[in-house]
Amino acid sequence: MKKTLLILMTLGLFACDQQTNQTQSLQKQIDSLEKKLENTYKPGFGDFMGSIQAHHSKLWFAGLYENWDLADFEVHELMEAIEDIEKFHEGREETLLIGMIMPPLDSISKAIEQKNTALFNSSYTSLTNTCNQCHKAVDMEYIIVKTPDTPPFSNQDFQPLK
Repeated sequence: MKKTLLILMTLGLFACDQQTNQTQSLQKQIDSLEKKLENTYKPGFGDFMGSIQAHHSKLWFAGLYENWDLADFEVHELMEAIEDIEKFHEGREETLLIGMIMPPLDSISKAIEQKNTALFNSSYTSLTNTCNQCHKAVDMEYIIVKTPDTPPFSNQDFQPLK
């Protein structure tokens, strides 16, 4: 009986020590991954704003030429960029205010769905004004967005497919 008890206690201690080693190994892996995560590239707020500016411009020309498929694509690209800002820049004042852009984007989406050029134009103006209102709200009123005069890319045709 004493031998059995001694054997069981020895096995128990061995099992505890093995679990401690596994825990230490897992902690080392966690520490290593956390260090890698700290050094992983995270897009800056300005990176997202540059992307939004390009899609804002492309959206205008898609609507101007009544290329509703492209306009729909560009609206969704804008929405995706907004979601990414909320994900990667949570807590920033700009991020907290960026939701103000959703009503104009929703209005543009309706215009695209209805293929309504007049509604698209007024909704686009509302979107542009909202961008500028947000810039003012975060003390960046010197960033003024406007309806573009020329396409942002010379290598893209904004005409719809025939």
